[in-house]
Amino acid sequence: MHYTQLTVSCSPDFIDILIAELSEAGFDTFQENETGFDAYAEGDNFSNEIVDEIKSRYSSITPLDFSFHKIEKKNWNEEWEKNYEPIDVDGKCLIRAEFHKPEKQYPYEIIITPKMSFGTGHHQTTYLMIRNQMSIDHKNKRVMDAGCGTAILAIMASKLGATQVEAFDIDEWSVVNGEENKTLNGTPNIHIQQGKISEVNLAGTFDIMLANINKNVLLSEMSIYASFLSSGGKLLLSGFYTHDIDDLKAEASKFGLQEISRDERETWACLQLHKPTP
Repeated sequence: MHYTQLTVSCSPDFIDILIAELSEAGFDTFQENETGFDAYAEGDNFSNEIVDEIKSRYSSITPLDFSFHKIEKKNWNEEWEKNYEPIDVDGKCLIRAEFHKPEKQYPYEIIITPKMSFGTGHHQTTYLMIRNQMSIDHKNKRVMDAGCGTAILAIMASKLGATQVEAFDIDEWSVVNGEENKTLNGTPNIHIQQGKISEVNLAGTFDIMLANINKNVLLSEMSIYASFLSSGGKLLLSGFYTHDIDDLKAEASKFGLQEISRDERETWACLQLHKPTP
């Protein structure tokens, strides 16, 4: 048995969009790298026609390169364990795997088994989101985690005292993985669905909304975020670079959202917005 590996070199702004597109072509596992990401399909269980159409469509708007490789089946969890190290977020939160033994106590601890889903804490944007979540009062709040990946942000919200957390992701594997991680962390008040924000079943408004996706998705969904955000609520965004902040602020302002604070880590940014009380 072998896997087909599709290596995609692209702008960071297009990673999430292309992953979503390629999941429709039959690829079911994705791993980001320095130049884009790798997509995997078991054997030849993917559509060459759809892949060619995706490449043709997006090559007209952004530099893009696809290359295919056949690789032998491997134990993905074993490969991940070889390289995974626990993450210390400002001495306040430890993000670790089950096989790590913490050397000291932290106010918050999150156990994550990513299984190829995004959100281990290693990426700068996940680190930024966790760090800034800890500055927001979550107690008795209703929280949304858009594009939840491993559900790490939803788990953090629950541990910070949120009463209800609605999470969703377009990737089926992320939903399965998120369910496993919420069980590992004893956070049953997290509800996870598969789909985009326009597709999943959501009701009412949210006191806190979290979205660590990418600039293009954030811009396109800003109006929806604003409609779900309660008066006085907070919207925490990441997944973009510091030079993208002005574009996101401009779009947010169209829907009455105002900046509270910003944070950055190695050119990546995090932006906290709120909807003023009338």
